[in-house]
Amino acid sequence: MIATQHSEAKQINPLARFVTKEAVAKVLKVKPEQIREIRLWPYIIHVVGVGLSRFVSYADMPPILGVEPPTLQDCMRWWNRWRKTQQQAPAFWVEFYEGKFRQCRGVEELFNWGKLVGKIKHGLSALQVEWLRKSYVVVKDCIQAF
Repeated sequence: MIATQHSEAKQINPLARFVTKEAVAKVLKVKPEQIREIRLWPYIIHVVGVGLSRFVSYADMPPILGVEPPTLQDCMRWWNRWRKTQQQAPAFWVEFYEGKFRQCRGVEELFNWGKLVGKIKHGLSALQVEWLRKSYVVVKDCIQAF
């Protein structure tokens, strides 16, 4: 990832730990290769790329593995963001997690992603949760078959 903290930033946003090039690309609907630089500012993310200069909210970033898991405060930040728009997590979160399921190389890694999705499923619609459950089962069956 090419995320850099803005030099004038006194503090970093708690949701910054979830910023990845892949997630930012999903938000902006561009290929990850088009992103040159991700600047982490205190309240917003500045993304610079090929023919691209956009601002993205930290609250649009889905939680990931490998960093501190989402806290109640993180969930409140997401909820406040969603309340202003569609009352639930952005649709690309489902695509993001489905892609993460497919990238898993083992059942344990898949289980960890499933556990993470379970923590934030309150922000997803029932149809989205069902879709992710089906994707999880398909990937799990494929992994166990090999």
